[in-house]
Amino acid sequence: MEKPAPGPQQQLQVQIDPQESEGIYSNFVLMANSPHEFFLDFARVLPGVPRAKVHARIILTPETVRSLLKTLEGRVEAFESQYGKIRSDGDNTSTRDIGFKTT
Repeated sequence: MEKPAPGPQQQLQVQIDPQESEGIYSNFVLMANSPHEFFLDFARVLPGVPRAKVHARIILTPETVRSLLKTLEGRVEAFESQYGKIRSDGDNTSTRDIGFKTT
């Protein structure tokens, strides 16, 4: 059985309160999943602190995770085309001359 063609997309208005608009900094993400949800725990790892504190837990459906993945891939490609390749762990090459250098 075929799915019916999607109708016109509805305009969605998104509200963000001032407190949430400040954002939460995270440099570490833990992920887990069940058969029905994905769990993303956003944490901060700080120098000299032996524990990473989780500041936000986001629970997503598998469909939303797939959509997020596709959107993130597009955003990373656009970022890299403008600013250069993002280095990954273990990647010692740099496409930009940024940061402190010893002479």
